[in-house]
Order: sequence, then structure tokens, then C-alpha cells
Amino acid sequence: MNKSALLITYPVKHIASEAQSLAESAGYSILHTVTQRHLTRSKFGIGKGKADEVRELVKSLNIDFVIFDEILKPTQQYNLARLCEIDIIDREKLILEIFRLRSNTEESKIQIKLAELHYEAVRIKEKVRLAKRGEQPGFFGLGKYDADVHLLDIRRRISVLRKKLLKEEKRKLLQRTSRARSGFPTVSIIGYTSVGKTTLFNFLTGESKLVGIELFTTLSTSSRIVNINGNQVMFSDTVGFISKLPAYMIDAFKSTLQELIFSNIILLVLDISQSYEIIKKQLSSSFTVLIHLGVSNAKIIYVFNKIDLVNLEDAREKCQKLGILDESNSNFVMVSSKTGINVRVLLESIRSKIFVNMMKVDNN
Repeated sequence: MNKSALLITYPVKHIASEAQSLAESAGYSILHTVTQRHLTRSKFGIGKGKADEVRELVKSLNIDFVIFDEILKPTQQYNLARLCEIDIIDREKLILEIFRLRSNTEESKIQIKLAELHYEAVRIKEKVRLAKRGEQPGFFGLGKYDADVHLLDIRRRISVLRKKLLKEEKRKLLQRTSRARSGFPTVSIIGYTSVGKTTLFNFLTGESKLVGIELFTTLSTSSRIVNINGNQVMFSDTVGFISKLPAYMIDAFKSTLQELIFSNIILLVLDISQSYEIIKKQLSSSFTVLIHLGVSNAKIIYVFNKIDLVNLEDAREKCQKLGILDESNSNFVMVSSKTGINVRVLLESIRSKIFVNMMKVDNN
């Protein structure tokens, strides 16, 4: 059953649309949307007048939750929750809820729990800090002693989960070592959530992985071997990225995302049917994760998907504005993972790039 919610977001169409999609993916039904140019004001995230307006809307519309499309500080979240007398779900919490709903492996469940505990620990630390200053003794419904005990318990549980993930990292390292000995080059498919990564993976491998219109359909890595002109290549579909993804969430998925570090080639999928501004955000969010992981740009082939939905000249213009139009280096391909347009060109680019990279390694 969907939970009714009021959405607070920015007055920009694609940002508001993504925020609504996130909310719906987490099972919320948006009854009303409030937009503001600034969502990082000190006390409530929004101005006092707008906060009062939200409080009245919550009462009149019988809203269950307020979804705030920005990462809130614990005090901002608490202040707005106390004013509106309702739970405030910020962007960080919303993404965690979607992750929890999508987790379908033991590893992903541990990763989500680790991220949730980090989110909770930050708020408990704030409780302890304020309690020591004699402020807001009822913060989050915990006394100072209870908060201290709770924080110690969270740290203990985080330690246990990290040890479990470390075992998983070691297991995957053995898998990668075995794969390397078998001589299989690896190709990882990455990109912003819902750009068509899994559809491309299915087309390349002949698989039928679930492709959903909801965000974050893929949370764990799937791998399959594909024959490219007599060469065996391992393709992997990975978790989708999202803007404003905190570093600790990337770290929580480290055992999954480490596949990118060891891949020979990375296919960075972008949705060319979107506006330049949206594609730029997709690219920036993807680079944030790659930089955090320390992945080399030299591995990347930019795959502009959904070319069947746009005019070729318009698509080229967007690519030029992004500074990626560089066909001479085989790092740029426009495809349609739905119809198969240029997929053979992509496969040849992959084969050529793998061969060139291997030659460089041999020469060193």
C-alpha cells in the first residue's frame, strides 16, 4: 500500500521529475509538490514561511510523510519534523529505502544495512553532541545515556558487517584472479540509473535480466561470457548511479563496485534522448563514483544509448558540448540497446580497445 507524501524539491523540471520517480520507487504516493530554489537553509532546509506552509499542507491533506529532495543535517531534519509533527524523509534516507527494497542477495542486504547504520550513527552522534550542551533533550526520543549505548551498539554492528563484506571482497578477488588466469578480459557496464544499462547487457549477452521502469532495478553485479569474433569476453552489469550519492554509500558497495577497478574496459552508458543538462548530470554523477574508486579514464568507452529516439545531428551536438565526440580513439559509440543499432560497432570498439590495452601491458 502506497504511503501518502508531500514532496519538497527544486523548481527545475528534470530534478522534480527524478525526485518524484525516487519517491514512487520507494512506495510513496505524492499528493502535493512544493518547490523552492534553496533547500539548504540553516534551520529547516527551507525558509520559515515555507516551512509553515508545509505544516499546513500536511494537516489539510492528511499527509503521512514529507520527502525532502536534499541531504539534510540531523538538526534540520529534526526541526522540520517537530514543526510539521511528521516524519521527514530526506534524499539520503529515500535512496536507502529504495536500496533496501531492491536488495535481493545476501551481499547487497549487508551493504544496505551498513549504509543505514552509518546514516543512523550520524544522527545519534548529533544527539549526543546536543545533549552534552544541554540542548533538545528529547532529540530523536533518546536520552543521553540511551544515545551513548545505542551509538556503541551501532559501531559494533558496523564492525561485524564490515568483516562480512571483507570476506566477500576476498572471495571476489579469488574469482577475478581465476578469471585472469583463464584469459578472459572483463567489461563492466555502468551509468546513471535507468539509462538502459541492463537492456544493453541483455542485448549483448542474450540474457533476460529484469528491466524495470523504476529506479535501481539492478543492485548486484551479473556477469556473462560473450564471444566477440572468436575472443571470449566477460560482461558485467552493475548498480546504477544517482546524483548526490554520499561517499559512505559508495564505500558500502565497495565489494560490488571494485569490479570496475579491475575491468579491462568500462562502458559508461548515457541516455542521448535526454536534454544536454540531464546527460551532463548523468556524466558528472558517474564520474563522482569512478573518481572515488580511483578508476582510470583510459578504460572508458562512452556509450550513448537510445539513438533510435533522437535526430543524429542533435545527438552529435550534445556530444560535442560534453566534449566527448572523439570517434578516432574508439571511445565513443551511439547505439540503441532496444533495436540493436550500432551494437556491432560497439563490440568492435571493445575488441579493439582490449587488444590495444593488452599490447600496452605486454610492452611494459
